[in-house]
Amino acid sequence: MSRNPTEPILCEINPQLVSSYKAVRLRALQDTPSAFGSTYARESQFSDEDWLQRSLNLCTPRSVGYLACNHGACCGIAAAFLAGRNPLEAHVVSVWVAPEHRKSGVARQLMDAIQTWAAHRGAHTLVLMVTSNNHTAIDFYQRNGFTMTGHTEPYPNDPALIEHEMSKPIPKLL
Repeated sequence: MSRNPTEPILCEINPQLVSSYKAVRLRALQDTPSAFGSTYARESQFSDEDWLQRSLNLCTPRSVGYLACNHGACCGIAAAFLAGRNPLEAHVVSVWVAPEHRKSGVARQLMDAIQTWAAHRGAHTLVLMVTSNNHTAIDFYQRNGFTMTGHTEPYPNDPALIEHEMSKPIPKLL
């Protein structure tokens, strides 16, 4: 089966991709600051060693990060980790797609990869937090099977915003 040449290629984040990871993460923080628990001001100060360690933290048996790349440029990112207290839950974090690639299937491709990764590790549920003002993301997650759990938390970078927890059951592997 051949790959559609317009479809992005997904790569697992690893130390060899640290510069691409850094670039897309910083772009995401600038583009959609209220979608992340961190800030551009904070992460732009990280050293090369910090970025290397972050990339290593995303390629373990309990965590994964993906970059979506199209024609050599990174256009999306998503990561997940198995919950420490409940390894049946995979927590999805850092989902972002470049504005010029939104509504093209990149986010769905990233989420499918996360779901497959989680299923292969025995997780039963995907869980994520989304800020109350990110209606586009909430709609996307709902279209892709996520529902609100009812759990909310104050958004750490702006107490005027609330984060909503959403979850989705992971189909069993055949």
